Amino acid sequence: MARIMAKAKEPGRKLVAQNKKARHDYNILDEIECGMVLTGTEVKSLRAGRASLVDGFAEITNGEAWLHNVHIMEYAQGTWTNHAARRKRKLLLHKEEIRKLDGKLRESGFTLVPLSLYFKDGRAKLMLALAQGKKLHDKRQTLREKQDRRETDRALSAVRRRAQG
Repeated sequence: MARIMAKAKEPGRKLVAQNKKARHDYNILDEIECGMVLTGTEVKSLRAGRASLVDGFAEITNGEAWLHNVHIMEYAQGTWTNHAARRKRKLLLHKEEIRKLDGKLRESGFTLVPLSLYFKDGRAKLMLALAQGKKLHDKRQTLREKQDRRETDRALSAVRRRAQG
């Protein structure tokens, strides 16, 4: 599960969930911050850090943006007013942003993927990415580059340690 609770770099920003696998599976072309229409129990569950973006995606239908398959756990103290964990949620974007995204999505291979879910100044926000799926050889290349960077960093740190000692 891609759930992380960490100190954010920005003041007034609390990270709730992050989709790390999205950056591995997709080439991120553009990122857009948007709000969401949530119920009270969903907000309380998010404040407790109970969400997962792993299977999530967004789509545009009839000029509105919708978020699908994002799992927000039911609130433990909720009663009959509790929400469905994987319900469809409306995203709050400007009309021009929706039109621009819709035009891009009509091209083949593009999709909208949630990257992170967080609170910014007390309001739940979602970082949405316009992405294009990677092929298997692209994923392997990315992993190879990451491993090479890691090995280079290790070698440099070892040299620095020897120079200091």
